[in-house]
Amino acid sequence: MKKQYASLFTPFTFKNGIQLKNRIIMPPMGHSSSLPGGLISDDELVYYAARTTDVGMAITSATTIQPGTGFPGIPGAEHDDQIPGLTRLAATLKKHGAKAILQLFHPGAKGIERTVSASAVAPNPDAPVPRALSEQEIQELIHAFGQAARRAIEAGFDGVEIHGANGFLVHQFFSPYYNRRNDSWGGTLEKRMRFPLQIIEEIRRVAESCHQPSFIIGYKFSPEEPETPGITMDQTLSFVNVLQKQALDYLHVSLVDFRSLPRRGADRSRTRMELIKETVQDRIPLIGAGQVRIPEDAVQALKTGADLIGIGRGLLMDPEWLQKVQAGKEADIQTTLSRHDQRKLVIPDAFWENIPMYIDFND
Repeated sequence: MKKQYASLFTPFTFKNGIQLKNRIIMPPMGHSSSLPGGLISDDELVYYAARTTDVGMAITSATTIQPGTGFPGIPGAEHDDQIPGLTRLAATLKKHGAKAILQLFHPGAKGIERTVSASAVAPNPDAPVPRALSEQEIQELIHAFGQAARRAIEAGFDGVEIHGANGFLVHQFFSPYYNRRNDSWGGTLEKRMRFPLQIIEEIRRVAESCHQPSFIIGYKFSPEEPETPGITMDQTLSFVNVLQKQALDYLHVSLVDFRSLPRRGADRSRTRMELIKETVQDRIPLIGAGQVRIPEDAVQALKTGADLIGIGRGLLMDPEWLQKVQAGKEADIQTTLSRHDQRKLVIPDAFWENIPMYIDFND
């Protein structure tokens, strides 16, 4: 391995004492390959097994916490009948020493049935208008996140990640575009933070009641929205300052490119990652991702302030990404995708059909 890449392979220890063998994370990627009812399929296990041999931590595809709220092929942690499959998934991710994190989410206004949100605001003009959640329903959702975390614990996962990014329900509560409430769940910046903060508190309570004080809890967020009114960088920095004081083990910054600059509300001469790192300093670890294709990208991402690096498309196109870097064969990393690569890369059929949304074929 070349000396300039050594930083990618140094161990990392969370404040709870859990250690990762290196700084590379397999981030969540929607594979659409679970069985009906959100049950784990053999295809997704094979797909994960090929990509988690060398990573320090693997975060699963978004996993639903309530029945009837997801999309075809999405995994679920909605009821106890799903625990056996989740147990197989956790064992697959952990087989070679990676820590296994189950990402928990609710689509909210972006769902395909029974759409609900903080307020009756559609994600786009062509989408159905969701129903605003009642106080009781909000409390039920917070409880459902906690129970999904309990199932993750029983299945052997090392932690969970709350999906508060990409316009899904938790994001919607923080967003001034989606959240037009004037009760205790909206109306001010602080009140828009309340739903995610209550979820964090409930999951930590569940972990402690299960005698798992070192259970990892992460939070993923999108720093900005293009809509007006929408989340701005200054609002996110205020939120991050609150998040770093919670019972969290890391923050996962959702970016298309880790080098991206703010749209509005902050100094546009500095990257979003740099601004977030300045806010949290060393109080909570950051996962950075977005356009990390080759090891030079990963090293650069560490220098922007990320403590851990998510490599999604890179591992999708080349499951041996880390092995090649360690062997000094980084020039052999596959950075393009052919229409003939599916079987070689053990990518499930449903995921393969959606690949052009994320990666252009080279033929």
